[in-house]
Amino acid sequence: MDVKYACFTSIPETKILNGILRLHNRIFGDSANLVKQMESRPGLLMIVAMERDKVIGFKIGYKVNDEEFYSWLGGVDESYRGNGIATKLMEIQHHYLSENRFRVVQTKTKNKWRNMLILNIKNGFVVIGTYTDERGEPKIILQKKLFD
Repeated sequence: MDVKYACFTSIPETKILNGILRLHNRIFGDSANLVKQMESRPGLLMIVAMERDKVIGFKIGYKVNDEEFYSWLGGVDESYRGNGIATKLMEIQHHYLSENRFRVVQTKTKNKWRNMLILNIKNGFVVIGTYTDERGEPKIILQKKLFD
């Protein structure tokens, strides 16, 4: 498997964007407002994993302030899971954040996304809180210090 990774600090070209939207829709069930949401996020960062011309994974986040970054959305095509792609996407994101002097990265997940929860904890995130979202589902807030 020859996976290539690319970083974008704005919305990528249509072909890649459509691949992200298709994958997001398969994983999360809806991507109708995703582009509009991305356009409204400051300091957008997207890391994309591709095999040939196919988007097989992505990680999207944005700047909260000069020191804090929010890792918002991510996923890997089901048929490519277990190959370290999510870990590599996270490593690339954290390297970029460190290079750009962010001190903290935060994310939220649900217990039903157990693999993502475990991946975050294995990579230095700690649980800093929980809350119930507007749909009544519990969410877990995780944070990682990139440096002090």
